This record gives sequence, C-alpha cells and structure tokens, in this order.
Amino acid sequence: MKILETKTAPNPRRVRMFMSEKGLLDQAEFVEVDILKGENLTPDYVAKNPMKKVPVMELDDGTCIAETMAICRYFEESYPDTPTLLGDTPVEKALVEQWLRWIEFSFFMPTGMCFQHTTGYFKDRMNPIREWGEECRTTVEKFMHFLDKQLDGREYICCDRFTAADINAFTTVAFARVVDIRIKPEQTNLQAWYDRIKQRPSAQV
Repeated sequence: MKILETKTAPNPRRVRMFMSEKGLLDQAEFVEVDILKGENLTPDYVAKNPMKKVPVMELDDGTCIAETMAICRYFEESYPDTPTLLGDTPVEKALVEQWLRWIEFSFFMPTGMCFQHTTGYFKDRMNPIREWGEECRTTVEKFMHFLDKQLDGREYICCDRFTAADINAFTTVAFARVVDIRIKPEQTNLQAWYDRIKQRPSAQV
C-alpha cells in the first residue's frame, strides 16, 4: 500500500505516529506530496481524495481511504495483535472517541484555522480572515488550559495508558508552534506530559 503525505503537515504525522506505535511503518510506501506547489490539487490526486487533503492511503487493490482517523481505524482493525490505540473495552473505546472529538474540534481544527487565516500560507487558494484566525488562537489557548487540568495526576490523557488521544494532542501542540502558540510556564502538567510523549520513538518519525 501507499500513503500519500506531506511529511511536515500535522495530519500525516498523526498517521505515522499511530503506525509507529503499532510497529507498522514498514507496511506502506510513503509518497511525498508538495501541497505548497498544489500537487494535491491535480486531477490524479483529486481522483484519490476529492477533498484534496493529505494524507491518503491507497491500498493494493486501488481503494483509497482519506481522513486521518479513518486510516488509523483501518490499521487498528487490520492488525489486532499490535498494541491497541483506540481502546479495548466498550468504555475505553468510548472515552478515546470522546477525547478524539474534543481534540479534533476544540484544539486541532482551531489550530489549523489559526495557521491558515493568519499566515497567508494558502492565500492563493482561499480568502484568509485574520480576525477569525485570531479568534481560533484564543480557542486553542483555552483548550490547552483545559488539557493541563485534565493531566493533573495523570500520565496520559485517558484510559491510564497511551492512546490515539495522546498522539492527536501531542501533534497539535507541536503544530501550534508555527503560529507561536506554546505551552505556558504555569501549565506544568501539560509540559510534563508533552516531554514524556516526545521521548517515545514514534515522536521521532
């Protein structure tokens, strides 16, 4: 199989960390897509993912699967003997899903909107609204405060073990640096958690 990605982008990093934790990086060929040059806008790429985003997984039979968590779900279900990252029990699965949604809607998406609307990176293909980007910055900072409180006395975000929730939050904290959003000195729980995750081999891929 192939995974079409932009290595510096946060969504592909989420997939690579997920695969690394499950020991599956050797199961796919990673193909670089230059989104700044618009390679994700070409007819060939759009045929694989009409949403024109990265990453996309192309299976050997030609089936294409887009969206980060859909790709991660494929690996979770296809390789059940590897460490589970989306929960084992019904309660764990529900808690991980809860956190994935909170992180996606209140942390990752606002970070992306702050990036797109304040940096002008995609100004050739969208209409940046700086005020919206700055409002999203406030949302991100509030969520980081919320996450710091959640991590008080905890090693991981939920389920008392490393899950996809940690991957998605970690990659978002790292990505937020491009818009100068950083962990505040008083957010000691968040900083300690981030430092722990950063030491994992999957954080290096």
